[in-house]
Amino acid sequence: MKKKVLIIGGGLSGILTGFLLKQQGFVVKIIEANNRLGGRIYTKNVFNTKVEMGATWLWEYNSELINLCKELQIELYPQNMKGHALFEAMNAHSPQKFELPKNQEISYRISNGTSNIIDKIANKFSNEEILLNEKVTEVIETNVGITVITNKTKYIGDYLITTIPPSLLVNTVKFIPSLPVDLISIAKNTHTWMKDSIKFAVVFKKPFWEDQKLSGVGFSHVGPFTELYDHSNNENTSFALMGFINSNLYNLDKKEREEKIIKQLIKFFGDEVQNYLSYEEEVWKLAPFTNFVDDSYVTPHQNNGHTLYQRRYFNNKLIIAGTETASSFGGYMEGAVIRAKEVASIIKKEV
Repeated sequence: MKKKVLIIGGGLSGILTGFLLKQQGFVVKIIEANNRLGGRIYTKNVFNTKVEMGATWLWEYNSELINLCKELQIELYPQNMKGHALFEAMNAHSPQKFELPKNQEISYRISNGTSNIIDKIANKFSNEEILLNEKVTEVIETNVGITVITNKTKYIGDYLITTIPPSLLVNTVKFIPSLPVDLISIAKNTHTWMKDSIKFAVVFKKPFWEDQKLSGVGFSHVGPFTELYDHSNNENTSFALMGFINSNLYNLDKKEREEKIIKQLIKFFGDEVQNYLSYEEEVWKLAPFTNFVDDSYVTPHQNNGHTLYQRRYFNNKLIIAGTETASSFGGYMEGAVIRAKEVASIIKKEV
């Protein structure tokens, strides 16, 4: 009989783990609470411009992710950094030009958007293997396997792999029997990658900043945005600026943040900013299928890759995975790929 593997979470780690196991002949079901795949990989398409609301860059030392892109025949291209950058030190003064370092490490972007990775892997599954809009509420260990209960139905498998952030997992899913107390404590205090980020992108008809010999790169000590980058595509047919907003502004509504961002961009680049086509944003702190909001403070990457995540639970039928559990590059796309390969290998060897 073919072993059945249930996977909670349809982000990079979840669908890659599922695909690797499917290749080995396992029966796989990926259960995703959201109405889309990708998790914190989230590319929006507005005015034929693809803007990244989540993971965006990779680097030459991300060897596993680069190899995955090669296998999927996905091209990479360097982040545009040509031209002067701008720095805003105080509200009272105009942003100052400065030259970017000549020999800085190259950041790469993914052709057709980071979600291209997700789409290409997802195309290898049937509709019965990927289940959207199903939020897991309960996990029960039984004598014959493991039962997963969602808001719609229940599934029974031989193995369960959960790839959602550990903090979200232990705060929103009921386990019978309960998970070990030390694991719950570590999970609640594990940093969730992206949860502190508010990303935005503004789409334009043309890259007017280039006419000013500017790279589109900007930094600010006063906000509302703190970092800014050119976000035009490699073909130079769609144009945008993308950046990060001060995380303390999460409690404003979208329109308030938009007005503040446009005002700051005008200060950086002039009145032509007012002709923007679209403003997009994602407040990851408030994303219900990514982050569990509480009052505790967790430092970036705290407990990522903790040894308790390297153990198995429920008589070895439950594996807690996902990028936060990777022993290296925890919290990044590279970590998601590393952990997916690791988990798939563990189950393959056992069976």
